Amino acid sequence: MSMNKEQKQALIDEVLDVYPEKAREDRKKHIAISDSSAEGTCITSNRKTLPGVMTVRGCAYAGSKGVVWGPVKDMIHISHGPIGCGQYSRAGRRNYYSGTTGVDSFGTLNFTTDFQERDIVFGGDKKLSAAIDELESLFPLSKGISIQSECPVGLIGDDIEAVAKTKSAETGKTIVPVRCEGFRGVSQSLGHHIANDTIRDYVLDAEQESTIESTPYDVAIIGDYNIGGDAWSSRIILEDMGLRVVAQWSGDGTLPEMKNTPKVALNLVHCYRSMNYIVRYMEEKNGIPWVEYNLFGPTKIEESMRKIAAFFDDKIKQQTEEVIAKYRQQWQAVIDKYRPRLEGKTVMLYVGGLRPRHIIGAYEDLGMEIVGAGYEFAHNDDYVKTTPDVKDSTLLFDDASAYELEEFVKRLNPDLIGSGVKEKYVFQKMGYPFRQMHSWDYSGPYHGVDGFAIFARDMDLTLNNPCWKSMKAPWLEEASDEALAKSA
Repeated sequence: MSMNKEQKQALIDEVLDVYPEKAREDRKKHIAISDSSAEGTCITSNRKTLPGVMTVRGCAYAGSKGVVWGPVKDMIHISHGPIGCGQYSRAGRRNYYSGTTGVDSFGTLNFTTDFQERDIVFGGDKKLSAAIDELESLFPLSKGISIQSECPVGLIGDDIEAVAKTKSAETGKTIVPVRCEGFRGVSQSLGHHIANDTIRDYVLDAEQESTIESTPYDVAIIGDYNIGGDAWSSRIILEDMGLRVVAQWSGDGTLPEMKNTPKVALNLVHCYRSMNYIVRYMEEKNGIPWVEYNLFGPTKIEESMRKIAAFFDDKIKQQTEEVIAKYRQQWQAVIDKYRPRLEGKTVMLYVGGLRPRHIIGAYEDLGMEIVGAGYEFAHNDDYVKTTPDVKDSTLLFDDASAYELEEFVKRLNPDLIGSGVKEKYVFQKMGYPFRQMHSWDYSGPYHGVDGFAIFARDMDLTLNNPCWKSMKAPWLEEASDEALAKSA
């Protein structure tokens, strides 16, 4: 449904009208209509969710263990606390890695100290120490351990730093205590920041230095979690440009690679929200410039390739242009095939991290239009970056509740929704084509030239599936049956 700015503002007012006055005034700040002429950000973000208003945000533990540290494949990541958090966060994001699981790679294994009531009463330090001893005997090839603390650990005061220091001295390995208890901060975003700080303190500032021989063309991929193989697809582009990727964080990443990073010529930041802290630190300490890049769809791929090449000499710039010319033939074939099937379709996005702005270009390359975009845990600068990428009068929403999302969908009536697993089945039952855009709905990669072909195919398969014409929300079916029974 096409709506102008006034109609969208009326929609916002109508949706918020169900809240009590105090909640309504607060939520008003978190929903806006994009306006390219406005200065700064038009929306408030990175605030605590109102009690009683359902949120789909994660916690600080999720930001550290599930995003930043968890995909580092040659380390063991202990969830220190009750079993639930560790089990729920295990292998959920499809961070692909190479290696032999249980020998030199541990990304899909679940390690937990499995707190019981007695551990809450008497403390879990001894249990953590014993767990590290056991893991060292079972997995001697691990390069190190991170201790991901859950909520009870912060409440009872376990000294994970002391345990880490003692065990690191005994084993000679890097053991990182991460104070990422779930109750900290506003959302998983603080977990990213905490994890970045521990990388700074225990990896980049550690005494063991990298022995890699650097070249003028060394780069590091920062903030690509290799979901469905994204980082591998991105590396193809960078290496075709003539660059050497010596580290990637943290999908398919290793501890030695992380230690290599302070020697690179340029840090390439994919997920700005989760990793901007550490690249800013390396810029200040090591003098390494950084640039945010986007390899979703042809338009942004070209733009990012040239932006990256601008940091290097004419050899890289020339090679980049040659590679772009080669790639154009590949992605034009994808556009020619799928754009006629997707042209003019509308999309509504509600995802975390960077995707509400990064994937806009890929949809537009296929002729699709974004009618609404929102973040689960954005900061103000995320919305500043998003506004130029969406058309004026696009609906923007921060930390939206389930109620708000459903009402926006009913009125905007998008042809396709891209969001998370918590929203997936609700909207599918409502009869809306849906892609789970946190982990590519078990497909991927979506980055890069190869990824764009998969992205276009998946959007077509989802949106043009004939099943949607035969679906009706169960609660509407029941209402229809009741109406028929009364009329009889």
